[in-house]
Amino acid sequence: MYKKNWKTFVLWILLTEAVGGLSALLTRDGMERYAAETIQPPLSPPSVVFPIVWTVLYLLMGIGAAMVALNGRGEDRKIALWLYGGQLLFNFLWSIIFFNMRAYLVALIWIIVLWVLILLMMIYFYRVSRTAARLQIPYILWVAFATYLTAAVFALNG
Repeated sequence: MYKKNWKTFVLWILLTEAVGGLSALLTRDGMERYAAETIQPPLSPPSVVFPIVWTVLYLLMGIGAAMVALNGRGEDRKIALWLYGGQLLFNFLWSIIFFNMRAYLVALIWIIVLWVLILLMMIYFYRVSRTAARLQIPYILWVAFATYLTAAVFALNG
């Protein structure tokens, strides 16, 4: 079924990667300021890790969204794709809040809401495509780790 619909996969992957790329572009100066001026919490990965991890996560997110988009026409599919868009928007705005605005408490609350949105998205993805939901496991785990980092940055720099 999926081989015939490769254009759908390309579209969802490019859309998702574009959101991530735009986020990185808009927060580049903020990320540099963050690296230079912020007390880093324990377990903070080197900055080179983040673009690699996010590129892979956005790829998995796009693949999962394409699988859901191609799988049926039910209400669960519709809700899953709305949740996908919502969590992607929250993901995009978190970087601006955290890096550019340096509003660490707001960013902490925001990323907790993002984690909940990802969980809800995964639940609805699972109802449509179990594989699509499973592809999101690295994403929710990474955001849980990012929540720890955000909380620690707030505690150290708040």
